[in-house]
Amino acid sequence: MMPATDPLSMVAALVAVMGVAMVIWLLIAVGLRECRSAALCLAGANALQAGALLILWLAEPQLLWQDVAADLLLLSGFGLIHSAVPMVAEQPARWPPVVATVVIATALLTQLPAQSQPVVHLLVLDGTLGVLCMVSARDTYRLLRARDLKPGLSALFGLPFLLLGLLLLVRPLVAVMSPGGPRDVDLHSSFGIAWLWTALVLTLVLNGTLAFLLLMKLVLQIRRLTLRDPLTDALNRRAMAEAMAQEHHRMRRGHPYALVLLDMDRFKQLNDTLGHAAGDAALKALVGLLQPCLREVDLLGRLGGEEFCVLLPYTDAGGALLVAERMRHLLEQSDFTWNDEPWPLSASFGITEAALTDTDPTDVLRRADEALYRAKSQGRNVVQAVEAADRPARPAEDSGQGHPVAP
Repeated sequence: MMPATDPLSMVAALVAVMGVAMVIWLLIAVGLRECRSAALCLAGANALQAGALLILWLAEPQLLWQDVAADLLLLSGFGLIHSAVPMVAEQPARWPPVVATVVIATALLTQLPAQSQPVVHLLVLDGTLGVLCMVSARDTYRLLRARDLKPGLSALFGLPFLLLGLLLLVRPLVAVMSPGGPRDVDLHSSFGIAWLWTALVLTLVLNGTLAFLLLMKLVLQIRRLTLRDPLTDALNRRAMAEAMAQEHHRMRRGHPYALVLLDMDRFKQLNDTLGHAAGDAALKALVGLLQPCLREVDLLGRLGGEEFCVLLPYTDAGGALLVAERMRHLLEQSDFTWNDEPWPLSASFGITEAALTDTDPTDVLRRADEALYRAKSQGRNVVQAVEAADRPARPAEDSGQGHPVAP
C-alpha cells in the first residue's frame, strides 16, 4: 500500500498540521494582545485534537483509559473551537453550555457497556462533535451578519464548520448502514481513507478561516480607529465630512438633511478648575447623554475640542430644532461630578437645514457655525438656527414642530 493511502500516514499528517497550527496560534497570542484569548483557545484546540489522535491511532496496545482520554481531548478541543468563534468577534464566550456538553458527552461515553457496539460510541462522540461544529457555523454566520457583512460572504465563512460537522455526522451513519450490520468504521477502507483526507483538508481550511476572521477583525478595528474619535468614540471630523458629502448628494435627489452644531459651555473653565481628566470625562458624558436623542440614521461626530456635530438625514429645520432642544434639556438636567465635586453641563446649539443653493456641505456647516456663534453671544445654553436665506429662524421653544422624516 502506498504511504499516501496509509491511515497512519494520514493521521501523522493531521497531527503535523495541528501542531503547526498550534505554534502559529501561540505566536499570534504573543504578538496580538487584543486577540490573545481567542488565539490561546485555538492553540489549545489544535493541541488537544492532536493529542487525541496520537492516543487513538499511535498508542499500542489500546486500553480503556486511552479511549476515555482521547474522547475527552477531542470533546474539549472542539469545545474550545466553538468558544473561540464569538471571542474572535469580541463577544463573550458561552462557557457553561460548552462545559456541560463536554461533561455530559464524556459521562455517556464512560458509561457505555463494554459489550456495546462501536457504532454507539461513534453516535455519541461524532454526534456531539458534529453538533458543536454546526452551532459554530450558525454563530459565525450571525456574528458576521451583525457586522453588516453580506449574507453570501457570511455563509462562506461558516461553510468550513458546516462541512466538518457533516463529515463527523456521516461517519456513524456509514457505520450503521454498513453491509455487515452496525460496526466501527475501518480506516483502511476506501471510505476511511477518504474521510481522513477530507478531515485533513478541512482542518487546514478551518484554521485558515479562523485566521482570516481574526485578520478581518483587526482590519475593522483599524478602520474604526481611522473613523472614530479615540476619546469619545464619536465619529471624527473626516468621517463626518464623508457622511455629509453623501447626504448632500442625496439631498439633490429630494432627501433633506439638517445639521446641529454644539459647543460645550465653559469647557476651558472646567479644565482649569477640575483638571483635564475631568474635561475628558465631561466630553464622554456629553456623548453618552446625546446618544438617546438620535435615531439609527443620525450621526454624531466630534469636530475638535469641545465642538460636536449631529447629522440628521431626512430632517428639516423644524425637526432639527426639536432635537437640539431635547439635547440641550438633557445636558442641563444632567448630574456630572468629578471627585465628588459637581459641575453643571450645558452646551450652545446652532442648527440649519441644507438647501439646494448650497454648493457643498461646507456651506451648510458654515451656516450652522454662524448659528452657534449667535447662541454663544446670547448667553450660552440656548439653541439658535440660521436658514439658507441667512435670516434667523424662530427660537427652539416656539418651533412646536415634529421631527419630520421622509418615508
